[in-house]
Amino acid sequence: MFTKRSTQGRSDSMSSKYRAGKSTSRSKRSFREQTVSQRRLEKDEKLNSPPVVNNSTSSVITICVGREQRLFAAHEDVLCVSPFFATCCRGQFLESHPKRINLPDEQPEILSGVLEYLYKGDYHPRLLHNRRRDTWELEEDEMDIDGRSKETVFHDASGNVVLKDTAIYCAAEKYGLPELKRLALRKQGLQTGIQCSTILSSARYAYANTPDTESRLRAHYLALIIRSRATFKRSGTMQMEMEKGGKLFFDLFVAMCNHMDDITTASKSPFTR
Repeated sequence: MFTKRSTQGRSDSMSSKYRAGKSTSRSKRSFREQTVSQRRLEKDEKLNSPPVVNNSTSSVITICVGREQRLFAAHEDVLCVSPFFATCCRGQFLESHPKRINLPDEQPEILSGVLEYLYKGDYHPRLLHNRRRDTWELEEDEMDIDGRSKETVFHDASGNVVLKDTAIYCAAEKYGLPELKRLALRKQGLQTGIQCSTILSSARYAYANTPDTESRLRAHYLALIIRSRATFKRSGTMQMEMEKGGKLFFDLFVAMCNHMDDITTASKSPFTR
């Protein structure tokens, strides 16, 4: 899906200092480094490779989603990549005729992203590799018809705007798609300029829709709030959220205490000047 970056150090390996009969240890080391780097890139690209082939000929399943009962269609073998949908297709929730799965508590925008991933290996906005900088970036986003960024969705049940990547991460947790979780978490790390209210509502959503044993997404939000503490100190939204309490803010309190302990320990170290 993505173009692999060109091999670094090629011009060096062909330069005169390697043709002059000197030790080739540096070139061997460079080759090993290139190999490791290439394998790492291939692993990253595998993250976005489609889980299944798109030319499926299996039966089509209708999925009824949300309060408005929006209808989606997907091939059975594509859906069965997910253990959750595989169980549905075996008949636990599936009506005999027509083949239909009901998801009244799901958000249509989120299921759309999940299906897009199952067919294409990614979802909008896509993760792109910048070959020149050798970095990963999100494609430029557009506003929806209501003027909201497509990086966020309005969650009906909570009545709040949350990051789409957070909602998709939670859906991937529910549907048993670990690679989609990795992709969604990586995209969240690339998000910038997020409003305090969106960060807090997304953090609450993450806590409400993941088990207590889940750590990566929750840790992401705790670290984000701590890094942005100067902004949050001036936020009226943060004050109101703190007054509501909950496990999120207990974890945040513990994380900040640990952060301060680390700073204190470092300042007392005899090696610190």
